Amino acid sequence: MLRNTAATWGWPAKLLHWIGAVAILVLLVHGWWMTHVAARPDRIANYNWHAALGYDVLALLVLRLLWRWGNPVPALPVELRPWERMAAQAGHIGLYLLMFGATLTGWALAGTFRTPMSRDLLGLPVPQLVQDRAFHDLFEGWHYILSYLLAALIVVHIAGALRHHLLKRNDVLLRMWFGRASPEARIDGAAPKKGVT
Repeated sequence: MLRNTAATWGWPAKLLHWIGAVAILVLLVHGWWMTHVAARPDRIANYNWHAALGYDVLALLVLRLLWRWGNPVPALPVELRPWERMAAQAGHIGLYLLMFGATLTGWALAGTFRTPMSRDLLGLPVPQLVQDRAFHDLFEGWHYILSYLLAALIVVHIAGALRHHLLKRNDVLLRMWFGRASPEARIDGAAPKKGVT
């Protein structure tokens, strides 16, 4: 299925979700490792690779958001309480804001090194937002803060998905996987919504 429906996500949405999820987890783990474990002489090479992957993740994020805006968003199960619906909406908005915040501050930070990091993983040139070393510490600090906040919200997101699957026993997790949502899944009768919900 190409496009989303009221009951499940289309395969492009699923593909963008899982590729983005893996890439962001790699960036978070690698970012911590390269700043705390990697030998200092190796760090600049790690920073370059980290920035290159970050540029591509940002491009995927834009593509994912455009696809989400242009497609229906599957409805939540009808039995969810109002606070659960609000938490789901707030969580998704928070994830998008933090993903964009972390990648954009990383992009700005990449231009403040002595040698700006201006290539993505494919070797394509990326214009720099900032090229003034005076802003290095500012962007580095915000990049760290937003990345840690993103990591924390991802843990909450995973816990929420597992709660839906294991405790509430609905199809919220399954319909984002590459298979059919359970036929017993109950959704509300409202028309599919568009946008970041």
